[in-house]
Amino acid sequence: MKYSFLLTISLMAMVSLGFSQEKKAGPVLENHGEVWTVENPDFKTDTSAEFKLVFDIMDSPESHTEINKKIETAARFLNMHAQSGVPVSQLKAALVLHGTAAKDIIHNEAYQARFGTVNPNYDLVKELLNAGVEVILCGQSSKSRNYPKEDLIPGSKIALSAMTALIQLQNQGYRLIKF
Repeated sequence: MKYSFLLTISLMAMVSLGFSQEKKAGPVLENHGEVWTVENPDFKTDTSAEFKLVFDIMDSPESHTEINKKIETAARFLNMHAQSGVPVSQLKAALVLHGTAAKDIIHNEAYQARFGTVNPNYDLVKELLNAGVEVILCGQSSKSRNYPKEDLIPGSKIALSAMTALIQLQNQGYRLIKF
């Protein structure tokens, strides 16, 4: 009883202090990448800076029906910075996929043929591509896992290798985000 009362009081205090807000997506990706608003952070975001980053994604969930949260991180990155006042024109992102993550960027027909279901990442990847995110598959993973260009979600690219793409993007000023 005492615990229940304390929990109720704590929850009421959190609500009154503004802790009850919900995560929201947008404005870059409307259907993915929900984030929390952080009011008055002590470490201020430089809204005049250009944010260029490349996500190195090599793993995928074992389930063929589960979205790859590592891909969704790119959506969260774009939305949280746009919500915090960084102009979308200053947000540049790329995904380099290899290893088991290669399957996450094949179109629904190819995914259905291999795994018996639609690709749970299809809409997310399409939305990222439409937002100007480069989606690059390691050519070595493409060959070793038999994911030819025609099986990829349209707009995705194939590089010689993930290493090649990561080096070239970093040479262009992209910062590496490794999972």
